[in-house]
Amino acid sequence: MERVTYHGGRVFDGHVLHENWPITIEDYFIIEGAEGHPIDLAGDILAPAFVDLQVNGGGGVLFNDDPSVETLQRIAEAHIALGTGSLLPTLITDRPEITAAAIDAVAEARTRAMTGIEGLHLEGPHLSAAKHGAHAPELIRPMETADLAALIEAKARVGCLKVTVAPETVTPDQIARLAEAGIYVSLGHSACDAGTGEHAFAAGARGVTHLFNAMSQMQSRAPGLVGAALASQAWAGLIADSVHVAPDVMRVALAASPKIFLVTDAMAVAGTTLDHFTLNGRKILRRDGELRLEDGTLAGADLDMARAVTVLVRQCDVPLSRALAMATRLPAEAAGLAPHIGCLKARTPCRAIRLRETADGFRVVPLDA
Repeated sequence: MERVTYHGGRVFDGHVLHENWPITIEDYFIIEGAEGHPIDLAGDILAPAFVDLQVNGGGGVLFNDDPSVETLQRIAEAHIALGTGSLLPTLITDRPEITAAAIDAVAEARTRAMTGIEGLHLEGPHLSAAKHGAHAPELIRPMETADLAALIEAKARVGCLKVTVAPETVTPDQIARLAEAGIYVSLGHSACDAGTGEHAFAAGARGVTHLFNAMSQMQSRAPGLVGAALASQAWAGLIADSVHVAPDVMRVALAASPKIFLVTDAMAVAGTTLDHFTLNGRKILRRDGELRLEDGTLAGADLDMARAVTVLVRQCDVPLSRALAMATRLPAEAAGLAPHIGCLKARTPCRAIRLRETADGFRVVPLDA
């Protein structure tokens, strides 16, 4: 990559949105004290590539359908085109042999240094059947000793390992063992009360998966997992499509906690014009910006990060700098990724994108557009 100096726009470095701040990049590194071929941003925004910790599929494929290196490549390419430079491919509740294949595929992708694949998110099978959502309830089960050992072994092979579990099916001791091994434990698909959630956080759970969705809600005398997460300011992923969570509810949550970040929960249709796909043999329909099973249950999101940023800014009155941080630096920090991911820092590797604001919202455009 030739040396290029971007000027004439704004630069978001992961923390601050700078006005008219020229930045020079060469061979994917930010350099200081030098200039290169000038590119006028014409008012656009240069930002770190998005970071997404919940990506079930994209480019017409779903990780559960074929947990292979080839599938990972196709998913990564689809999301790179949408501005996401770092992601956790996500396997939802499935059979043990599918989980093992997913671990092998991510380990191989990491060995090949596949662009964009930072690790693995296993969402299930150790969830609550009462909050199964789009997960196949017959595959949900408690965590056993062999499961714990397999996850700890997998951590050494896949880089970042995030596991979504419900405290009804995973004990505090198991959570502690996972956390001690460096695994990012996130609570989700749970009907637990606030006290149980608080005990899980104390044991080492780092946060919650898709805040508000598939979890016990906050009420005046029963805070639920939502209340426990917000009160403890645990890390929390948020699907900001205004379908999974209403804008007014997002405003309240964002006022309560600075540790909420964006996820897409993207499915096979991401980056395509497909109008349906299948999950565990069940048809999922794409209609009006929503993904639903034929019985009406939400099944992932028809969402990319640029649209999530648009929803936060335009429907929730979130400052653009905070919305961008929620799509870049904050998820990287939550997952413990390399310090340069989600930020633009001098003398460090750089994955940058160019964002343009239009009447319809923010969209990713080529860096040299």
